[in-house]
Amino acid sequence: MLVAAAVCPCPPLLVPEVAAGAAPELDAARAACADALGVLAAARPDLLVVVGPAERSGRGPFPQGTPGHFRGFGVDLDVRLGQAADTGADAERELPPSLAVGAWLLERTGWADAPIEGLGIGEPLAPERCAEAGRGIAARAARVALLVMGDASACRTVKAPGYLDERAAPFDAEIARALGAADLAALRALDAALAQELKVSGRAPWQVLAGAAEGAGLSGALLYEDAPYGVGYLVATWS
Repeated sequence: MLVAAAVCPCPPLLVPEVAAGAAPELDAARAACADALGVLAAARPDLLVVVGPAERSGRGPFPQGTPGHFRGFGVDLDVRLGQAADTGADAERELPPSLAVGAWLLERTGWADAPIEGLGIGEPLAPERCAEAGRGIAARAARVALLVMGDASACRTVKAPGYLDERAAPFDAEIARALGAADLAALRALDAALAQELKVSGRAPWQVLAGAAEGAGLSGALLYEDAPYGVGYLVATWS
């Protein structure tokens, strides 16, 4: 059963070495992520699953110890999904960027509280299949925690990756409200087609979370909401 979840954004810019001179601009987001991971640790899960958007070649599942890196973003920095010893991680596989950011967050906070697995979710995955995946994750152990990686729209300003779209701000506001309220119905109802048009990377992972949380009776809290660089970044906890 799902006992806790943390929702975090997944831009590689969260990693200070990647952001370089712009690193201080996301200090508040990093602090919120650290607080969210503290909620996961306090729940004492038997299993932590890190879920994030991924292309077809990087969907996993990824066992504990799977490596990742940020060399594609110009930084020679390696990460690993938890401790590598005796985990059976496939040395030929690498974490997709969203899960690499999740692994970096876990390393930064010194996570050592439960076994870890990673799962990449394709953004086109239909809402009902996302929910089904979430229910399967929640059934994996008596106490399951989720670290859910994903960004809201990338269309909040004219300088955003997707340019300005007037639909982006209200769409992001509804996501923030739903995550803060642990509103499963609202998350399930997110429009997949509109999310794709607005370049939302977190729609599918959030709908996985909604499926995993069915029957768990969790309460939500929104810790951070902003749109630096014209991209919606959200941090929330469910417990």
